[in-house]
Amino acid sequence: MKETSIWAIYESRLRRVSAYIHDHLDEELDLDRLSEIACLSPHHWHRVYRAVHGETLAATVKRLRLHRAAGDLVRTDLSVEEIAGRSGYPNLQSFNRIFKSVFGMPPARYRREGSHMVFQSNPQKGISEMYDVTIKTLAARELVGVPHEGSYMAIGRAFETLGGTLMARNLFRPEMRMIGVYLDDPDLIPEDRLRSFACVTEGQTVPADAPLVHRHLDGGDYAVLRHKGPYADMHKAYQWLYGVWLPKSGREVRDTVMFEDYISNPRDTAPTDLLTDIHLPLK
Repeated sequence: MKETSIWAIYESRLRRVSAYIHDHLDEELDLDRLSEIACLSPHHWHRVYRAVHGETLAATVKRLRLHRAAGDLVRTDLSVEEIAGRSGYPNLQSFNRIFKSVFGMPPARYRREGSHMVFQSNPQKGISEMYDVTIKTLAARELVGVPHEGSYMAIGRAFETLGGTLMARNLFRPEMRMIGVYLDDPDLIPEDRLRSFACVTEGQTVPADAPLVHRHLDGGDYAVLRHKGPYADMHKAYQWLYGVWLPKSGREVRDTVMFEDYISNPRDTAPTDLLTDIHLPLK
């Protein structure tokens, strides 16, 4: 069998495993069960998965559960106990310890004092004290990506598919940057109908064969907010950018999509150190 056809099989299996993980985060995920879904022995499958995704299956599951837990703490009224159980930690002490080791503070304190609180509106702050926003003029760019429908917090599923597909097809290049394109306002559109795309740059070099699609990013002026911290906290940054920065900036929004440029890799960067540039298009 040719190498390309072997990797085409692996690509399909990677997608099945990734989809299963995202659909069953509330359950106990047995690594042998995931190997069965991949139709490979655990001994071989774990190595294939790690070679493509850059982390073990266990690390992926832990990262996704804690990422979702942080989102639940910021955006829901679920108790810490409920979030711990939903994250696969029936023992609250274990959940507190693991969460603190990753996010730098226990979950209850994170809910009160996490980096999302930085963007709470403060009428006492003047324009000179505003957060790290710069105006940049960007050239148009071609992207290739995977579409996602549903919660923006769950776009990681599309990024897993994108990364696995590019690696399996030997199309990934080190200069590619991870870009998230968001089409809808989550405060206006029901969560299950939100549309977004998990993308990389250098899209002009990649054939758009399913599940990959091409997208074009318009050039022009953008307000760029450098956000440091977990992705779960970014909703507050958007609210601040529109509600506080924009009215004081003297600029108008341009009718094209917002996007996020992910400076850090969540697989090897602590959530509290993640850097993301949020791009707001300006006239």
